[in-house]
Amino acid sequence: MKYYHSTSLKDISFDEAITKVTAALKEEGFGVLTDIDIQDTLKKKIGASLYKYRILGACNPEFAYKALQKEDKIGAMLPCNVIVQEKQEGEVEVSAVDPIASMSAVENPGLEDIAEAVNAKLQRVIRSL
Repeated sequence: MKYYHSTSLKDISFDEAITKVTAALKEEGFGVLTDIDIQDTLKKKIGASLYKYRILGACNPEFAYKALQKEDKIGAMLPCNVIVQEKQEGEVEVSAVDPIASMSAVENPGLEDIAEAVNAKLQRVIRSL
């Protein structure tokens, strides 16, 4: 089972891609709670070099609240992660978690409608880019 949705952006800088992704998430009701710069973190912590790679922790408060009402441990799977990576200059890949795939591990039928709704929103974000 594929666990993410993805697209590639051409002729765009990494920073422009981050701005575009953040705006697209906002259009679908998501805010970015966390922004983890993996490239910088790995360099500082273990001296490793990696291409530009950021994890944006996106949250739609309405759906997060609904999910928490159905499953109190669901916070272990929140927020919805969106990754932005640039393996080669001028091409940026954006990938978002598929909440249907991740929520299936929880085995709580009360989460199915929520996962489907969040999935539809994240797919629209990816398609809009």
